[in-house]
Amino acid sequence: MRLQVIGDPVLHSLSPRIHSAMLAELGLDVPYTAHVVKKGGLPEYLAWAKENGITGFNATMPHKEDLLPLLDELGEDAGRFGAVNTVCLRGGKWIGHNTDGAGCLAALDEAGMWPAKKIVVLGAGGAAKAIALKLASFGAERVWVCNRTLAKAERLCTLPNMTAAVFDPDTLKRLCAEADLVVNGTNLGMEGQGQFPDFGFLEALREGAGVFDAIYHPAETELLKRAKERGMKACNGLPMLIHQAIFALEYFLDRPLDHERMAEVIKSVL
Repeated sequence: MRLQVIGDPVLHSLSPRIHSAMLAELGLDVPYTAHVVKKGGLPEYLAWAKENGITGFNATMPHKEDLLPLLDELGEDAGRFGAVNTVCLRGGKWIGHNTDGAGCLAALDEAGMWPAKKIVVLGAGGAAKAIALKLASFGAERVWVCNRTLAKAERLCTLPNMTAAVFDPDTLKRLCAEADLVVNGTNLGMEGQGQFPDFGFLEALREGAGVFDAIYHPAETELLKRAKERGMKACNGLPMLIHQAIFALEYFLDRPLDHERMAEVIKSVL
């Protein structure tokens, strides 16, 4: 059994550290390494991986969507989200999964922010897409997807309880007045990626509302800092990263794991 994470760039990935720690805790001598695969190189990689004993891999940019037509089967979330981040070899077949949504849901539950009925998701690409679709399909009454490009948000809103909206201060304030959870799936607040031009939407949130930021570096974004100052529940993206990794290892090993125990192991090496 051999495991990898693929992408480009990927050598900075935390996945080898995270998965190696969990595997060691489980007493399994299984190598997990980072492997650079450039865009367009997936067919060659999949053939090489089978020949060289790779039994599973995680995928990051730019491969999450490019993998879809190359795999033999897709799990429910991978098919729904149109993206793959975990691939397992079963009976000679490559099977793709997506653990982003489940990881977010577990993080929200852990932070006391779930269940939530009315949710504002900021952004419409990458993790935001998986999060919005997972929450909309898992009990949310209404999910508003706010994006600077409205058409992209509209393409994402494939469920009847999802609504696309523009990303501007007035719209955010109006929607947040009805919401009990805001999820930032954009890169705003990440170092070197710009900042929210207006935090007025936080003032519109109901008392007891939660703010989840998928960013985990820095650990406290300006969004989370301001949310805490207003007495709101606030959580960064680290728990999501942790839980999505645990879900991925469950797929690799084909068995359930103790999430609380594994989360402690991961935190000890980060």
